[in-house]
Amino acid sequence: MTEPVVLAELWRGDFLEGVHRGHAVIVDETGGIVAAWGDPKALIYPRSSSKMLQALPLVESGAADRAGLGSEELALACASHKGAHVHTERVARWLGSLGLSEADLRCGPQVPDDAEARHALRDAGRVPCQIHNNCSGKHAGFLTLARELGGGTEYIDADHPVQRAARAATEEMAGEESPGFGIDGCSAPNFVLSLHGFGRAMARMAATDTLAPRRADAARRLVAAMAAHPVLIGGTGSASTEITAAAEGRAVIKTGAEGVFGAILPEARLGIALKVEDGATRASDAAIAALLVRLGILPREHPAIASRIEAIQHNRRGVAAARIVAAEALF
Repeated sequence: MTEPVVLAELWRGDFLEGVHRGHAVIVDETGGIVAAWGDPKALIYPRSSSKMLQALPLVESGAADRAGLGSEELALACASHKGAHVHTERVARWLGSLGLSEADLRCGPQVPDDAEARHALRDAGRVPCQIHNNCSGKHAGFLTLARELGGGTEYIDADHPVQRAARAATEEMAGEESPGFGIDGCSAPNFVLSLHGFGRAMARMAATDTLAPRRADAARRLVAAMAAHPVLIGGTGSASTEITAAAEGRAVIKTGAEGVFGAILPEARLGIALKVEDGATRASDAAIAALLVRLGILPREHPAIASRIEAIQHNRRGVAAARIVAAEALF
């Protein structure tokens, strides 16, 4: 097996204090590898980076249209949001349009990452609910599809029609059979893929004319929704939101837990997949930013990029004490 390589470094003063190793791959529309670091065959959980793949059956089944979903709901189906009002209000309205409520979700409650929302709950003496979960949009999508496919209320079970459809779409887009699944933070199955397979899926989301017509339409609509509503797929301060907004349609990127990123580059007809082995988001943010510079999607000096390829770490007095730097080999 090819060993992981350094994707990001931690410098304190003039000395290297630590490194983050992992794997990354750039894949073209044919499924071929354009460039790779580490092991393209490494097996990973794509985690939330695969939400756009899990959402494909929602659109291609016709369930999204029959439920009257617009581009905002499609973006939320792919989101790892921060639980801000802009997210929770829309998810609540979506559930209400289905005649459902927060109690129908199976993602579990989560304290909002959005500070304003978190403080508002505290000041009101309220506790967070499942709509605050960063995956509540994905789960609203699952519930919408479940109305179409049936199968009972426990739509997160691996043998439920919703999850069978999500697995089939994931495997078809990756061009490989998943060797298994684990339970994600939101309780839904997350299907293992090779890094190359996940990159292949991202490339197919980018080059939709390589897909059958119904899937091509679904993929185009999901990517367009994410590009049109970057604040809905993450939130203020998130790399997914800020870099996708800056790219203005040239790239749609999506983070996942444990140091994963997927990127869809429609104009370049490329996909990117990366995994930081120790799961550090600070390193995956740096690595994805560097790869987008490499491909000419955004310049190195763009604020959304510069703040991540050399992320300053401040101590408790606000002093700039260290920096996370993307590995030069990625550029």
